[in-house]
Amino acid sequence: MIHKWEVTLPELTGDAPRRAYVYVPDGARHGERFPVLYMFDGHNVFFDSDATYGKSWGMKEFLENNGVPLIVAAVECCHGANGERLSEYSPFDFRAREFGELSGRGRETMEWYVNVFKPYVDSHYPTLPDREHTFIAGSSMGGLMSLYAVTEYNGVFSKAAALSPSVMIAAAKLDELLQTAPIAPGTTVYMDYGSQELRHLPEMRLAKRFGKVASILISRGVFVTARVVPGGRHCEASWEKQIPFFMDALFYGE
Repeated sequence: MIHKWEVTLPELTGDAPRRAYVYVPDGARHGERFPVLYMFDGHNVFFDSDATYGKSWGMKEFLENNGVPLIVAAVECCHGANGERLSEYSPFDFRAREFGELSGRGRETMEWYVNVFKPYVDSHYPTLPDREHTFIAGSSMGGLMSLYAVTEYNGVFSKAAALSPSVMIAAAKLDELLQTAPIAPGTTVYMDYGSQELRHLPEMRLAKRFGKVASILISRGVFVTARVVPGGRHCEASWEKQIPFFMDALFYGE
């Protein structure tokens, strides 16, 4: 069962509505409660008809076909033409080739997720609201935000999946965050890149960056799963195929 409605993020886009989605396992018994996976780019998670490029992750089908005991709560990004998605999905100011200097508004985004969206989900759905059972995931800029969330907001999120994360953006600032943020035991991060993506930057620059981020997290005691996906590309169809892998990481030890 998927509930779909409109929300606003006043701090980011005023009264402009965007879609929110919550998946709850069908047939949940009375009193049964579930972990929650929060996701970015919610319009791409469940329905091809809502997806930016006409192809979603197919998350609903995976969860139903495999009987995964999980609530998934996702929110659409801003679709503005001036880099608004990049801004709200970056924790740091940075320069984008096509838009110039952009203000990183990732903190405002996460403050809304943590202080508005999560309390709403916890009060309206049968969640396990504690840190141990609260996860976050995203791809590309959403993957960067997932790394930010699981470190800067480690008291809220214990596990994250970052698919094709935009780790080239504000690299020094990201490294500093990963090296200094308080991280509790049991923190888990799944990361991957498609082999086709790694070829886009010369001299294996992206692969080296990916390895450095994984190494920093490992040095901090984080349980890290890092993969290079053979033939993987930067698109929802490729990310959909990685769902079983990051679900294993999220539920390991459950």
